[in-house]
Amino acid sequence: MQQLWDQISSEAESAGLNCSHQSLRPQTVPDFLQTNMKSSRFLLALLPLLLPVLSAGSDCGPCDPAQCAPLPAEGCATGSIPDPCGCCSVCAAAEGEQCGGRRAAARRCGSGLECVRSKDDKKNKMGICLCKSGYEVCGTDGNSYKSGCALKSASLKAERDGKEPINVQNKGRCATAPIIVTPPGEVYNVSGSQVYLSCEAVGVPTPVLTWKKVLGGRRRMELLPGDRDNLAIQTRGGPEKHEVTGWVLISPLTKEEEGSYECHASNAKGEASAVGAIHLVESIDDIIIKKVTKDDEL
Repeated sequence: MQQLWDQISSEAESAGLNCSHQSLRPQTVPDFLQTNMKSSRFLLALLPLLLPVLSAGSDCGPCDPAQCAPLPAEGCATGSIPDPCGCCSVCAAAEGEQCGGRRAAARRCGSGLECVRSKDDKKNKMGICLCKSGYEVCGTDGNSYKSGCALKSASLKAERDGKEPINVQNKGRCATAPIIVTPPGEVYNVSGSQVYLSCEAVGVPTPVLTWKKVLGGRRRMELLPGDRDNLAIQTRGGPEKHEVTGWVLISPLTKEEEGSYECHASNAKGEASAVGAIHLVESIDDIIIKKVTKDDEL
C-alpha cells in the first residue's frame, strides 16, 4: 500500500498540485480524493492506480511477491495477467472456463475472450469465457482453428515449445484438396424401376462434383447426363459447410444404364473420386439375394 501512495504522490506533483507526503498519508481513499482532486488530469492519472484496489476492496492484504503462487511449469493456455489486487501474476481464464466473481477472488478471461453471464440469473456474478470472434480461421501452420482464440492458445503453446508463433493467415478454413466422405454404393433393381446413386465430398474451396459412366474400362468415361432422357444429375451444397452432395437419378432403369459410375470432386487444391455401380436383376427376389450376399462379403 505504501508503494501505491508513493505513486499517487508522484502523479500529484506531475499534475502541478502542491501535495506533501504528509498530506498523502492514507486515511481513506474517498477523503484523499475529496481533499486533493483539483484537476481532471490528476483524476485520470490516479484511476489506473486506484481501480485494482477499489475493485478488490478489503480482501487485498499487503503485497508480498514472495508469497505469490508460481505459474504452471507448462505455462498458461491464454497467457498470464495481474491478479485483482495487482500483486501476483495468475493464469487468465481460458475459453470455456469460469470467470467473474467478487473482489480478490474475481477471475478474468484472457485476451480475445469475454466473460458471458447468464441472462436468467442476474444476481450470479459468475460467467463463462467465450471467444469474441466466433468464426473459423486458418493459421500460418496450415491448420484450421474453430476461432481466433483457439489459434492464439495453439500459438502460445508453440512458443513455449520453442517453435514459431502461429498467426492468422485468413478467415475461414485452410484450403484443402477434396475428400470423398460418402462414396456411391451399389444398387440392385429391376428394369423399369427408379434408382439413384449419391456421393458426398468436402474440401476448401467447396469442390465441384461431376459424374461419369465407366465404359468398358476405367480409362473410357462418359460425362453425364449426356443425351439420356431417363437420367438426371442433381447437386446441392451441404449438409456441412464446404461440403457438396450429388446424385445420379435414373427413371426408368434399362439395360443401357447398368454399369459403374464415377463420382469426381475437384477444386484448386486437388481432386478425388469414387466408383459405385447399378446392377439390373431379373426379379425383386434377386434384389434380396444380392444384398444378403454383399453383406456376407463385408
